[in-house]
Amino acid sequence: MIVYKDILAKLSEAGYNTTIIRKDKILSESTLTKIRNNEPIRLDSLELISKLTSEPIENLVEFK
Repeated sequence: MIVYKDILAKLSEAGYNTTIIRKDKILSESTLTKIRNNEPIRLDSLELISKLTSEPIENLVEFK
């Protein structure tokens, strides 16, 4: 099982709060909901989050 490690907080620290993400259509609303509910998201979305936060993917997810 994949668990997300405070992805929304890390995006916010990088200057991308949920309002900006929605307004600029960086990620879809369904992707944001999946992150909040710890549901799987697409790898390309995870890669984009990694680029936006300048964090490697292993700092964004944990495998349990």
